[in-house]
Amino acid sequence: MFVHNKRLQYTVRVAAPNPGLANLLLEQFGGPQGELAAACRYFTQAIAEEDPGRKDMLLDIATEELSHLEVIGSLIAMLNRGAKGDLAEGVQAEADLYRSLQGAGNDSHVTQILYGGGPALVNSAGVPWTAAYVDSIGEPTADLRSNIAAEARAKIVYERLMNVTDDPDVREALGFLMTREVSHQKSFEKALYSINPNFPPGKAPVDPKFASVYFKMSQGEEALRGPWNADTTFAFVEDPPPAVDGGDGTATVTLPAEQEETVEAFALRGQSDVESDPVTGVDLGSAENDPDGVGTPVADKA
Repeated sequence: MFVHNKRLQYTVRVAAPNPGLANLLLEQFGGPQGELAAACRYFTQAIAEEDPGRKDMLLDIATEELSHLEVIGSLIAMLNRGAKGDLAEGVQAEADLYRSLQGAGNDSHVTQILYGGGPALVNSAGVPWTAAYVDSIGEPTADLRSNIAAEARAKIVYERLMNVTDDPDVREALGFLMTREVSHQKSFEKALYSINPNFPPGKAPVDPKFASVYFKMSQGEEALRGPWNADTTFAFVEDPPPAVDGGDGTATVTLPAEQEETVEAFALRGQSDVESDPVTGVDLGSAENDPDGVGTPVADKA
């Protein structure tokens, strides 16, 4: 059960309207790294979670993300509030109104006209929110790693948003939201490492022949060696063969006799004639075939 408290988790103050900044903040309202995506990701994970401690943690963080959605949405609404009235009442000349909405090269006029200045479930480019942003797979050791990465990405987006505004109050609120991403990342890290073992994800055993092998797949310069391919952890293969399993590297399938016949018939029907070189539309329309530029192919002139 959810109960809404009318007070925000963090006080929102905006020094001056700024529709352009409001449009950029939509990234954290309806974007892939935004608060709604995070809330839905953790909420759906919590519903399926069997561990009571992790279930509580996921529900707590999912609920907090909804409160962050309200904070970022309120920032957007406040930044748009002056322009919202101007647009609704038509108090400026058309050109002046358009310029005031567009801001510093933003497309804020689009969200103003379409959504009346309120926060919309779109990103800063106007792309609608989608459940495809929720990448849960139902395995805690995989989902927790994904959650850690999601919090890291959100933290970076908040940093970038803070860098494009000089409004101290907006920067302060964004700094709070950014900091909470770090706190959540810590919780997910601790939850992941409370599962032992937690790597590799899932239950199925890996093939030891390939589990600790590093294939150098880039040709050219000598490979730069580091902990990601060090001999202490990996068997470094300088020049991997085409088929690392020892086979011939081809794809085969054993078909029933009747299907074998139909596949052969299909291949025969579509077989290429390597001796044929017919004149095609490309030839007829090329400049080389019409050097005079009068539309008459060389072959016809003869």
